[in-house]
Amino acid sequence: MFTGLIEEKGKILNTPQGEAGSFSIVADDILNDVEIGDSIAVNGTCLTVTAFTKGHFEVDVLAETLRMTTLGKLRIGDEVNLERAMQAGKRFGGHIVSGHIDGTGRIRSISGEKNGTWITIVINPELMGNIVLKGSVAIDGVSLTVANVGENEFQVCVIPHTGEETTLVGKKAGDVVNIEVDMIAKYINNILSEKSEKKEINITEEFLIENGF
Repeated sequence: MFTGLIEEKGKILNTPQGEAGSFSIVADDILNDVEIGDSIAVNGTCLTVTAFTKGHFEVDVLAETLRMTTLGKLRIGDEVNLERAMQAGKRFGGHIVSGHIDGTGRIRSISGEKNGTWITIVINPELMGNIVLKGSVAIDGVSLTVANVGENEFQVCVIPHTGEETTLVGKKAGDVVNIEVDMIAKYINNILSEKSEKKEINITEEFLIENGF
């Protein structure tokens, strides 16, 4: 489990050869207490550390991971957002991020306004149903607040600190990014969909408690 608060920007050292394989990634701070088998989110995608030395680590990726995310588009020298799995007992900033990417989106535009950077992202209708105004979304693993919602797109505004610590403001129109929608919104929509099929929609306090909310 992750928070969407990026700890470090890493750099791709080697990429998989073929439809699956392993990445080698240059990093520093996140390797201070790393162990084989640890989870590290790479551009929001939860991956398992299989090897490491001072200054870099390796993770395996499946063909399905490359199909579902933007990782297959990475090239040697590209920067990536890195976050270790969260520890119990520490402040929980951001929001609950599983590292399981729901799909990808395409950046339609990036523009500045005073000290903020507005990013507009187009996604498919299935994902759009889980995007809520003022709700949370993870873009390439970065926890952000949804500022505006359109028919098939949404906007976020990136503060200077997030811009400096992540790869987001270095993106350009047309770039594809990993999207993980808010887990709570996803579960609510799933429950409502099941109830709708059975014609049983009746949102009450008892209904919400019964379903874990």
